[in-house]
Amino acid sequence: MRLPLRAGMSVGLLGGSFDPTHQGHVHLTRMALTRFALDRVVWLVSPGNPLKSRGPASLEDRMDRAKALMKDPRVLISDYESRIGTRYTAETLSSLQTSFAGVRFVWLMGADNLHQFHRWDRWQQIFQSVPIGVLARPGWRQSALHSRAARQFRQYRLSGRASHLLAQMPPPAWCFVNMPMVPVSSTDIRKQGAWRS
Repeated sequence: MRLPLRAGMSVGLLGGSFDPTHQGHVHLTRMALTRFALDRVVWLVSPGNPLKSRGPASLEDRMDRAKALMKDPRVLISDYESRIGTRYTAETLSSLQTSFAGVRFVWLMGADNLHQFHRWDRWQQIFQSVPIGVLARPGWRQSALHSRAARQFRQYRLSGRASHLLAQMPPPAWCFVNMPMVPVSSTDIRKQGAWRS
């Protein structure tokens, strides 16, 4: 399915294994739509995370659960990375920007991902290619804001009060926003045995 995106839209991209999707993903997405003034958010359900040794549940199961849980019509659930054969965010962004010229993409992530962002393949290229919206996660604020990536790109940080301008900013640009927390994670759900392996 081709993503129904058009030039002029501000579109957030939330990538991950979604293994499984939970209310934290839903809450983060709704906050991102509001705080970053986005028209759409695309959940990029990945074939697998190169930084994790254990493979996720089947892509079909993860897509089905995501669609069942995220009912907002502004949110699109996509297996784009599987269809184009990418595993790395830098490649995915390059493909999306080529395929959807004129769409203003914003990469979305939780603070826990900013903390270890320097481990991502071509992470500096990602910062240079799209604005990045970072949303608070329980227990990660300080380590994220003192991370290698945050320090290296500190002069490009937009204040939380100006978060609605992020999609209009030329990269590199990033913004950290606080939000009410939902204390749930995919890792905890899998540990509790509440999700198929």
